[in-house]
Amino acid sequence: MIALLLALGSSLAYGCADFLGGLGARKAHVLCTVMIAAPASLAVELLLWPFLGASFAVPTLAWGAASGVASAAAFALLYRTLAIGPMNVLSPVTALVSAMLPVAVGLLQGEHLGTTGLVGLPLALAAVVLVSAGHGAGSARPSRTALLMAFGAGAAIALQLVFLHQAPADSGVGPLIVGRAVSSAVTLAAAGLMSRRLGPEKPAHAMSAAAGVLDSVANLLFLLAARSGDLAVVAVITALYPAGTVLLARSVLAERVHRGQLIGLGTAAVAVSLLALA
Repeated sequence: MIALLLALGSSLAYGCADFLGGLGARKAHVLCTVMIAAPASLAVELLLWPFLGASFAVPTLAWGAASGVASAAAFALLYRTLAIGPMNVLSPVTALVSAMLPVAVGLLQGEHLGTTGLVGLPLALAAVVLVSAGHGAGSARPSRTALLMAFGAGAAIALQLVFLHQAPADSGVGPLIVGRAVSSAVTLAAAGLMSRRLGPEKPAHAMSAAAGVLDSVANLLFLLAARSGDLAVVAVITALYPAGTVLLARSVLAERVHRGQLIGLGTAAVAVSLLALA
């Protein structure tokens, strides 16, 4: 139950972070947004260090660095994807892709689910698919480029989560700090190399920083959830984050929420309840 609640919190934080990051990337080049978001995320994790502890053994450094590279790719691809839009279609596509790999890894590592879990897990995956039901009359259709970027973002998110899960359980926030330091360095280096292509537009500083802070909170909650529960379950619950993005896009941007998406939200509630019983 604790792992489930942590995963739900992570999902909510990811959804809000993605919405803000996508909006920020509409105002300036995506790297300008990530240049602010990644260091802001690192600052939060450094502040948590004295309270949650951290160790930096070789496995922690290795898995943390790997998650950082994946995180940098996820930041850039996801925010650019959401900037192209429509958010209510592309965000769930990334979520479905990001859920499948961690689920496979968890099951291959020997995780077992009870009867309710065996029902709830595929139901949760179905919920992610239903939430992505953004095609229909009056719905904006994403371009092929946007869909490819959404798949790439989902794969990068999945790798980040798997790498974080592989870090030693007693490493505290060490893998998060290492990961964010690496992703910040990669992002700043890329921005330096592409400085002439970033354009004159000023980034939305507050919005980008808020996205980074929320992403850091989401990563922490996911790490704590994965350490206290099954990766297969935690990853799927976390992948429900498009619900937050979709609802925010509906209320702030007036993007249309379709019947299939509403059914998906209800299905997600049932799936979470079943997984809680498991």
